[in-house]
Amino acid sequence: MKQTKLALALDTHCAALGACRQCGHKDPGVVPILSPARAPTVMLVGQAPGQVETSEGERRAFAGRAGKTMFRWLASIGVDEATFRSRVYIAAVTRCYPGAHPSGRGDRVPSRFEQEQCNGWLESELTLIKPRLIVPVGKLAIEKFLPPSSLDLIIGKVHDVEHAGGRSRVIPLPHPSGASSWVNLPRNRALLERALGLLGAELAELWPASAVRRSA
Repeated sequence: MKQTKLALALDTHCAALGACRQCGHKDPGVVPILSPARAPTVMLVGQAPGQVETSEGERRAFAGRAGKTMFRWLASIGVDEATFRSRVYIAAVTRCYPGAHPSGRGDRVPSRFEQEQCNGWLESELTLIKPRLIVPVGKLAIEKFLPPSSLDLIIGKVHDVEHAGGRSRVIPLPHPSGASSWVNLPRNRALLERALGLLGAELAELWPASAVRRSA
């Protein structure tokens, strides 16, 4: 099948991104993680890859425990992992594993330098894809699109946002990492479920009926 203009542009973009070494990580295994989606109308933006994502044989976003949690959330609105990965361009604030947190709990938050070095990749993707819907996951990603605020005032709502590629609807999700206890509070869990319901409704509008097993 002949590749679309967008698919060709994303092939070129991902080839350049995959070769990026701007941050100077010394571990040769720390390389940018790429998305396979080539005809997306939806983007998911995370914080940064984890150690599992960087390991040999994986090299894909949300391959670890946080990813398992996130894909359980998506399964609750009728979207399976394979469909999501093929239809949604998964990006991040930074594209390489930043390393473990000094405390030993979770991963290190990417430095301001790393965020600035990676920002051009995200802006290029927004410009190429012009997504109709963006799903930022976790506070670092949410603050790329929305003003700083507490999660309980942001999660569970649809936001209209302007960015490098135009305008998009934005449905934020909390970070699915086990290091985050935000979703454990009942009122916050209710906000997450509301956000997932909104996401399911948006995806049902954007995708063929076969891609979403049921509406939320």
